[in-house]
Amino acid sequence: MKELIEYRIKMIARLREAAQEFRSACEALQDPYEIAEGKWTFHQIASHTRDVQSNIYGVRIFRTLNEDNPEFKNFDADNWMKTKYNKEESLSKILDEFSTSAEELCKTLSSLPREAWSRESRHETMGNELPLQLWVERSLAHIEEHLLALKSSKIQ
Repeated sequence: MKELIEYRIKMIARLREAAQEFRSACEALQDPYEIAEGKWTFHQIASHTRDVQSNIYGVRIFRTLNEDNPEFKNFDADNWMKTKYNKEESLSKILDEFSTSAEELCKTLSSLPREAWSRESRHETMGNELPLQLWVERSLAHIEEHLLALKSSKIQ
């Protein structure tokens, strides 16, 4: 049990750190509208990362904490980009909202009792009995995935 508690403490710390690194990497961009790896611009990646952090994984985490076995729909990132992305939104606003969301999540996670990490949810394609910890791990992995894309870009 001690190892699991230590793992969770380190995961929260890494989530906070990855969010700060992501913000710094975005702020260092020379041209946020340059195409990154794939088909999205860096600005789109920042917007997507912010929205997934707050509206997908954040919602899944908070609903799992506050509801009995909630069910979540699958998320289509390409459809989100077509319908929700706002090219005119300032990068600083995106990063402020992303940082605030990540910090609020870390504060919440830091104060959770041990048993809360095992609260379960369901997902339409991933199945049942999905613990809160899974959504936290996926949230961190998502930030790190896009942080790596920023760090490996030719303009960093």
